[in-house]
Amino acid sequence: MTASSQPTDSQSTDSQEINLEDFETKHRSGTWLNRLVFSLSVFLAIAHIYINTIATLPELWVSAFHFAGFGALCALLVPAHPKWRDSKVAMFFDGALVLTLIGMVLYIIFFEDALYARGVTFNNADWVVSSVAVLLSLELIRRTSGWFIPLLILVALSYVVVWGKWLGGIFNFPGLSLETLLYRSFFSTDGMFGSISRISWSFVFMFILFGAFLVKSGAGDFIINLSRSLASKMIGGPGFVAVLGSGLMGSVSGSSVANTVSTGVITIPLMRKAGFPARFSAGIEAAASTGGQLMPPVMGAGAFIMASYTQVSYVTIISVAAIPALLYFLSVGFFVRVEAKRSKVIATENDDAVVVSNVLKEGWHHVIPLGILVTLLIQGFTPTYAAGLGIISVIAASFLSKKHRMGPAAIVDAMAQGAKNMSTTAVLLVGIGLVVNVISTTGVGNTFSLLISDWAGGSLFFTIVLVAIASLVLGMGLPVTASYIVLGTLSAPALFNLIAESQLLEMMASGSLPEAASAVFMLVDPSALATLAQGMPMEQAEALLAQVPNDFKGMLMDQALGAQSVAMILVTAHMIIFWLSQDSNVTPPVCLTAFAAAAIAKTPPMLTGMTAWKLAKGLYIVPLLMAYTPLIGGDPETLLRLTFFAIFGMYALVAAMEGYLEDKLSIMPRVVMLVASIMMLWPNLDLWIQCIGLVLFIGLFVIGNKSYKKSM
Repeated sequence: MTASSQPTDSQSTDSQEINLEDFETKHRSGTWLNRLVFSLSVFLAIAHIYINTIATLPELWVSAFHFAGFGALCALLVPAHPKWRDSKVAMFFDGALVLTLIGMVLYIIFFEDALYARGVTFNNADWVVSSVAVLLSLELIRRTSGWFIPLLILVALSYVVVWGKWLGGIFNFPGLSLETLLYRSFFSTDGMFGSISRISWSFVFMFILFGAFLVKSGAGDFIINLSRSLASKMIGGPGFVAVLGSGLMGSVSGSSVANTVSTGVITIPLMRKAGFPARFSAGIEAAASTGGQLMPPVMGAGAFIMASYTQVSYVTIISVAAIPALLYFLSVGFFVRVEAKRSKVIATENDDAVVVSNVLKEGWHHVIPLGILVTLLIQGFTPTYAAGLGIISVIAASFLSKKHRMGPAAIVDAMAQGAKNMSTTAVLLVGIGLVVNVISTTGVGNTFSLLISDWAGGSLFFTIVLVAIASLVLGMGLPVTASYIVLGTLSAPALFNLIAESQLLEMMASGSLPEAASAVFMLVDPSALATLAQGMPMEQAEALLAQVPNDFKGMLMDQALGAQSVAMILVTAHMIIFWLSQDSNVTPPVCLTAFAAAAIAKTPPMLTGMTAWKLAKGLYIVPLLMAYTPLIGGDPETLLRLTFFAIFGMYALVAAMEGYLEDKLSIMPRVVMLVASIMMLWPNLDLWIQCIGLVLFIGLFVIGNKSYKKSM
């Protein structure tokens, strides 16, 4: 069975995955309805391509059309209740829902000007349409993602209108009228049809469509076969096939569960056959597939949303994300090697079909679209333009293959598949826009950031721990992208301030603060200027910085750190949150990626989740490196040193955790290995200390390798 033969519809979301093909064939078995779904999917794909390449339409109209179109597709694909399925009542209800969505779009197009002509005063029709639109959003999200997100949206909206005024303290909000709330939610570009919706119908859709074309062209088979050809002869080769294949596939699909489903059906049986334990095989696939969303160039929807939040270019985002992603996949690979040694997994021989030369000969053309995509992005073209040309290049490159040439039928199928892949993501992101609107309107984001800082006592480490806990709780009900949006809005300011202040304090303590920045302290303590020039104890620097009014801290950071560094710190804060948002994929009790892998491996889901959680430790280590070192945005020399020691440091940590390197480690060597990992991973240590840690690791590695060879 090949990767491309698996259903790829589940790529539409990143945590709460829906098998749309199953709904279409089982829940909606009528052929006329299947033809309607197919036609609507193709129409939506063509319309969005037109919107993103040629059309110049008001963004509010486009966002409303985006929501209505994919909302109608969800209504046709997913029944209101599984027991209803093909009942006439359900079909009538869904038909009415689709017609209501169409009416909503037409109302915005033809009656928006009339609303402004009345001075933004609602008439009866405005009340009905805006209220029904919000309710439709809740219902469509309930169908595709369960009750958690609709309840979260209702709590947020009611906070603005009803119970915010009842709260005391920092969360007290005087309240807005229901009319104002509905206007901001529906008619403005702040709510349902705000920036999140704009990202959804532009960047996210175009790249999901690009991924659908790649899969249709046979790229999935090529990725798996290339991974097998490169890794199968290594010690623990099938495990490395899972790591490579999931990383490459995830860079296209951006969906962890879809990654597991499409690659796991091949890699998990391969690992089992080679001698890996079943639960370990499933855990490796889940951990590797989770990393797919961290791998450039796509990174799910997160990279596009991050670029929008930080106002840093998409190219910069994916370029600084590359090294952290590499470190994560290496950390998973280290677990593979250690387990392969322990389980005496031997290298396997390739058959002719997966020899590197044969794989490249048959599928080298699949590299062309990715090369064109990355080149266009680097050259400064917009992501939507790059994705559009990338789709054209997929079609053109397919004619270099004899097996997967994309004629008109294949092109239409790919467009339909891409639209179906997008359907649940579209309605979800539009609905999350309601929560983001409430956060920005009420100022809860700033309040929550201050609260996090207060709870953490100003500690950057404990702030990251709190964000990790919050991401895990939110991840039990929210898909990864939605969890990142909510957490990024709430906690990114606090994380940004703490990282920036830590760098500022280091400059104050070392006496390297620029003169222009030192002048700000004249407003606080003019007598401290002389001490600042020479450097001061960290405690004194903290006390001095605490006296600077908050209104001046932003200016102080800009002058001390520079605009480029401040931008990279903001990216670092969002990248940490994005990484931590992935942990719900592999952390019990709700870890859908691990559960999907367990279903393939036929292992206990919860125990598989625990194994995947252990194997995905890079999700916590790498964000700490981001926070305390210039892993994001550092100069090449610094990045080279950080990366070099981080690789060996994580390998040493894996060995210490597993009690095995090249051979079994007794208690004392295990402790030494833990110390060596700390010496290489701990931030800002002297080079000679890191080198001592490296020597300890290499020494134990050589000794263990000799012992392992004797036992063979």
